[in-house]
Amino acid sequence: MLMTTLETLKPLQQPLLQNSIAIRDLSFQDRSLVILEAVNLTLSKGEFVVLFGPNGGGKTTLLKLLMGFLKPARGTLSLFGKSPVQMRKMMGYVPQKGPFDPLFPLTTLDVVLQGALSRTTRWGRLPPLWKEKGRALLHQMGLSHLEKRPFGRLSGGQAQRALIARALLGEPSLLLLDEPTAHVDPGAEKEILDLLIRLKRKCTILLVSHQLTSLLSHADQLLLVNRTATPFQPHEICQHFELGLYPNKKNYAHR
Repeated sequence: MLMTTLETLKPLQQPLLQNSIAIRDLSFQDRSLVILEAVNLTLSKGEFVVLFGPNGGGKTTLLKLLMGFLKPARGTLSLFGKSPVQMRKMMGYVPQKGPFDPLFPLTTLDVVLQGALSRTTRWGRLPPLWKEKGRALLHQMGLSHLEKRPFGRLSGGQAQRALIARALLGEPSLLLLDEPTAHVDPGAEKEILDLLIRLKRKCTILLVSHQLTSLLSHADQLLLVNRTATPFQPHEICQHFELGLYPNKKNYAHR
């Protein structure tokens, strides 16, 4: 079987000091509502970064800015020295799993292959190589037996693993995940986190999560997003985070 991504995706060869993300004085507002302001951030290639913060703090907005779906009101944002739009083919994105019509005729493999839509021919066909890669990823995710099952009939954990496979199909340099373990059981959460840990150093990972305890030993840094962005090292974090208390850094960092 053709193996891909988890086994063959090599650690980034460029020096880790080279930036994957550089944000300078970035602000974004929706009409008159300021959502993000004065965001400054530099991430190195291959870092595993956890984004957290209160609902409405701007986490998903920051991901959309990184993907080029939104434009900042002020400031600059570059990915590997290029604009988000230029780097879009080198990104993988995993959304939260929302409601999906179980009768919609889209199989698990169909969803995974959406990650290669930019590789279709001028006639809209996907070369057989990509189907082989998609099946290999399903095998690695433990979903081979569900290849033909309608995506809407998968469990929460199965659906998230399929969405991660979709994001990995293009072998991204940057992987963005918006609460991939939300609404899944503890066993599925552990499986998903184990998959992401295996990808560490093979691509730059930004993961939105409120489950900090299980991530502290694996994250290179954590980023509190609450209108602005405040970076933390894992050893600075105390247990107050999981209570949802985000007033300011001095109230919940280790002294």
